[in-house]
Amino acid sequence: MALAPSSPAPTATAAPARSYAGPMVLMTTLFFLFGAVTNFNDVLMPYLKDVCQLTDLQSSAVQSAFFGAYFLMSLPAGWVLKKLGYQRGIVVGLLVMAGGALLFIPAADSREFALFLTALATLGAGITLLQVAANPYVSILGPARGAAARVSVVGVANNFGGALSPLVGGLVLFGGSVALKARLAALPLAERLAEESKLVKGPYLGLAAFLMLLAAVFFFLVKLPDIESIPADEAVRGAEWDEDGKLKISHRTSALGFPHLVLGIAAIFVYVGVEVGLGSFLIRYGESQGIKQLSAFTQSLVQGLNVATNYALVLFGKEPSAIDTTAGFTKAVGAVLVSSYWFGSLIGRLIGIPLLLKFHNRVLLVAVCAAGTALVGASILSTGETALWLIVLCGLMNSIMWPVIFPLAITGLGPFTKQGSSYLIMAIVGGALIPPLMGWLATHGGGLRVAFVVPALCYLYLLFYAVSGYRVR
Repeated sequence: MALAPSSPAPTATAAPARSYAGPMVLMTTLFFLFGAVTNFNDVLMPYLKDVCQLTDLQSSAVQSAFFGAYFLMSLPAGWVLKKLGYQRGIVVGLLVMAGGALLFIPAADSREFALFLTALATLGAGITLLQVAANPYVSILGPARGAAARVSVVGVANNFGGALSPLVGGLVLFGGSVALKARLAALPLAERLAEESKLVKGPYLGLAAFLMLLAAVFFFLVKLPDIESIPADEAVRGAEWDEDGKLKISHRTSALGFPHLVLGIAAIFVYVGVEVGLGSFLIRYGESQGIKQLSAFTQSLVQGLNVATNYALVLFGKEPSAIDTTAGFTKAVGAVLVSSYWFGSLIGRLIGIPLLLKFHNRVLLVAVCAAGTALVGASILSTGETALWLIVLCGLMNSIMWPVIFPLAITGLGPFTKQGSSYLIMAIVGGALIPPLMGWLATHGGGLRVAFVVPALCYLYLLFYAVSGYRVR
């Protein structure tokens, strides 16, 4: 997911006209990576469940390790950037991510889940540093009047990367030729798991190489605008002024003194949690449905997307192979549905931009939250492909939540705007806590159908925030 800048877009100082096309391409590439690396976890989670022989609760630690880094690294990332500057901070973030990607090699060789989690936490730490550094630059890479358009561009790139990576990941981890699958199936369990664990090496080796190359580009070839030359945002748009033009001192002493912000922090927490949780458990949810025969529509979709992306396997030194849609629901089919879930978010982002300009943003938030609640509720009461596709459609509902909730939560904070924004960013830790809660319920509380009550309740809270909780008090 793409983070909004933690404060209103700063206005650049006067400077000679220059082209920002090169730096903007690099920043867009970063946001593509954010989405791709984050959403690859949705296929990594069921893959590790099998390879490491885990329960649903244990496998949910994949998201906890990754998103927990957002909470733990948010404040240290600010300190690192203060010491090194934004451009060097980006380089460090890329190298930390590369280190995390390389840790997947010994993790795959040893099949130790704890080492996989260490690798994911390291990746998450690097991406947190990059998020904190990259977002302000998007606003200043060009004329101030185009800041919103640039934020939209990187947001779309983020969604596109997030939609593409589960599709490619599904081919790499769950695809393969019929002969390969037959050979693996004939092996004793321990040998099969050892062979399957090596499938993850290619993607993360390629990622590490790309990240190090990108770090070299940022370090040696690119000169980003000096962030220190940008006037500091005073963040007092919501404050009151006296007759002499001086800022009135609020009786509140902290951003947490604003109830609508506190409720907004909870809204961001459950929004990220429900978005990550639904994507993470979609494959397992499909397996629990016991679907023996796919509909013609689903088969056509899987086959069509398979043709479009199959040759990406060549990048990882594998032979292209078709996904078998005759065996009912499989992990490979599920990966396509996960990708469709994130493509829904991408489409919703593209549709949402003009809609947010035409309609009141809060009205749209009410609509998508109500729809999300209804979709998950209907899915729990349904079976088979219907239950799955109702969850896939939730991706469309999630698309506009961040850009609407974030500004509603910081409205009227005055001099506490920056402080409030930092709390909202830390609330991304919801992605680390909601999936384990779902996993615990799936393992100990009656299965995945019961676990999906959690996202339904999350949508209900978001609906409350859209109807009442947003009001400035």
